[in-house]
Amino acid sequence: MIIVPIKEGENIERALKRYKRKYNDIGIVRKLRKRQAFQKPSDVRRRMMEKARYVQSLRQEELDA
Repeated sequence: MIIVPIKEGENIERALKRYKRKYNDIGIVRKLRKRQAFQKPSDVRRRMMEKARYVQSLRQEELDA
């Protein structure tokens, strides 16, 4: 549960903005999306390798340029 104490005289929009920031920082939405469907460990490793290759190619292009 996220608790955002409201200070005396504070605008409700500002308190809501702080709540949303805390909500995003905790990563609740990311966790929920990740749990929606099971991913096989081999698929997870494959995606990690593809991402690593892509990042490495970008860095290599940056060095060549």
